[in-house]
Amino acid sequence: MPDAIEIQLKKGALELCVLALLHASDNYAYEIASSLADAIGMGEGTIYPLMRRLQAERLVETYLVESPAGPPRKYYRLTEAGRQSFNSQKAAWTSFSGAVDQIVFGGAKA
Repeated sequence: MPDAIEIQLKKGALELCVLALLHASDNYAYEIASSLADAIGMGEGTIYPLMRRLQAERLVETYLVESPAGPPRKYYRLTEAGRQSFNSQKAAWTSFSGAVDQIVFGGAKA
């Protein structure tokens, strides 16, 4: 796949992936970045601006947890608006990806 296409696909799915990870459990940004790097090859630098935006949009909120080694960690959790956004985005993704799969793999006619 050409790099530009792959990058755009990842960027398009990034917010949904972050919301899904936080739907599963509260987490801190570095752990979210590590999960996304392992799963879809997203760089750490793309996560922090997204986390700030999600917080500004009140889809996530933060709290501090003491760390046995080092400073406290800032954890993120979904707000009620974040859970609603996740459910809405997940439904949209399911519909969209199903339609794309049908076209790409199912031989649907345009």
